[in-house]
Amino acid sequence: MSIKDSELILNPDGSIYHLNLKPEHIAHDILLVGDQDRVEKITKHFDSIEFATQKREFKTQTGYYKGKRLTVLSTGIGPDNIDIVLNELDALVNIDLKTRKPKETHTSLNFVRVGTSGSLQADVPVDGFVISSHGLDLNGMLHFYKIDDISNPEIEEAFVAFTNWNNKKARPIVINNSKKLEAIFDGNEVYKGLTATAGGFYGPQGRVLRLPLQDPDLNKKMDTFSFNGMRITNFEMETSVIYGLSKLLGHHALSLNAIIANRATGQFSKDPKAVVERLIAYTLNKLV
Repeated sequence: MSIKDSELILNPDGSIYHLNLKPEHIAHDILLVGDQDRVEKITKHFDSIEFATQKREFKTQTGYYKGKRLTVLSTGIGPDNIDIVLNELDALVNIDLKTRKPKETHTSLNFVRVGTSGSLQADVPVDGFVISSHGLDLNGMLHFYKIDDISNPEIEEAFVAFTNWNNKKARPIVINNSKKLEAIFDGNEVYKGLTATAGGFYGPQGRVLRLPLQDPDLNKKMDTFSFNGMRITNFEMETSVIYGLSKLLGHHALSLNAIIANRATGQFSKDPKAVVERLIAYTLNKLV
């Protein structure tokens, strides 16, 4: 049965609705960035660019770096944007947009997030890099999908008990990264740990301006949580949903974060642009 027009929305030119892309516009290796201005900070290193487009915050450029075809795409901020981006990228390779039917042969994409984040651990320093071994989902978006086969209930139960998690909030979910991609990007200079993904920047990440928090001690609890040696290293707004949707849709995903702030020590990078540039170079060189 064909997917209804209201569910799989296409633009008049046949491109997917939000991303404004057609299947031939994307590579199998896709770098995801939050900030649309970061797209060209990566593609300036390319040998050539064959395609570029932008719709809203979703900016895409595809080209070649040292002979390897890559796509760089900006997602904007937050789990809701990731829901759009990953579902539409999957549709480009695994749904026939003309017949509106899923393809018989599945295509697996590689997603690498190149992002910035704040560290929760004093020994994970500003200007360092973090590979997210797991995404700790605190925002609840993934609960709209069938996730039992991709979650880690033992870690989740331990976290809920340790933090005395409020049952009015969405239950935390823990999702593994792609070990295939982790092996490619691993190195002595990177830290590893659970990356917590919040649904907002202020209250959901423990920041207080004028509004009181439901649990003002949550960040302190997260700082000290440990499960079989795994700690929560950093806090951001995309990783867990990238991991979760990639697992559900049959893709590989890894999140790399440049640490520009340390919430434990109160430090902020003196040159955040420089650490992002170093992470971009690290990412591109590992890919080729």
